[in-house]
Amino acid sequence: MNLAEIQQVAKAYGDAVRLAIKAGFDAIEVHAGHGYLISQFLSPYTNHRHDEFGGTLENRMRFMKMCMKEVVEAGKGKVAIFVKMNTSDGFKGGQTTEELIQVARTLKECGADAIVLSGGFVSRAPQYVMRGEFPTIPLAHYLPLKQWWLKIGLLFAGNIVSPTVPFKPLFFMEDSLKFQKALGKDFPLVYVGGVVSREGAQTVLDNGFPLFQMGRAVLEDTDFVNKMKADEHHCSECEHSNFCIGRMYSRTMQCHKHCEDITPALERSVARINARNDRRERKLGYKK
Repeated sequence: MNLAEIQQVAKAYGDAVRLAIKAGFDAIEVHAGHGYLISQFLSPYTNHRHDEFGGTLENRMRFMKMCMKEVVEAGKGKVAIFVKMNTSDGFKGGQTTEELIQVARTLKECGADAIVLSGGFVSRAPQYVMRGEFPTIPLAHYLPLKQWWLKIGLLFAGNIVSPTVPFKPLFFMEDSLKFQKALGKDFPLVYVGGVVSREGAQTVLDNGFPLFQMGRAVLEDTDFVNKMKADEHHCSECEHSNFCIGRMYSRTMQCHKHCEDITPALERSVARINARNDRRERKLGYKK
């Protein structure tokens, strides 16, 4: 990206906020994590620039600050401004927790109302954020035939390129507490990662996080929140097969339990993944 393109994209962040306000939204979330564009500028793994946007952390944060300036000018006082960012890129050579805490402090100074703490890099360490196995078979199945070469590559090397990271409840809690200590409990930090039970949700709140986000637990059961409210022992029945992730890039994002076009072969694949996940979680002591 040249300077004109960088300025154009930064301005587009402000335009997006104005559009969200016009549409009636109460909050917006800037995505500065997971190896997407802002994250690519931040991380030394992807940022190899030799100009004012590369090298030092201050330079690597320059694009992020340009985007935040546009967002804040467009939305401050009109919508709540959330920013999702990494607590760690999740692999050697990526951004560390220590450096990302400095990024979080800068986002606070830029005018973010709250920060959503996540982690991982979709092109390098996707399972660090999703946990469990990489869904090679569902992903290959739903890709269009014209991408046959990618289908074959996924089936033969998907789990090598993206190795399994076992799921555990509240898997980002340890790193998130480091951010909370650095930024102070008065600044809203939103917890995300492995909230699958009423007990886990209460642990998040008891640790001083005013909000938390959930994904697969709600996708598996859209009534999950109401069931947690009614039963203090309620736990999600999501088995973290990541079928929903494998499907979302070419279809709608659906749990295999609610997917009408799932094939017997895909059902067998999901069952095998779930069995392996179950063995891992029992071995690690996360499941009895």
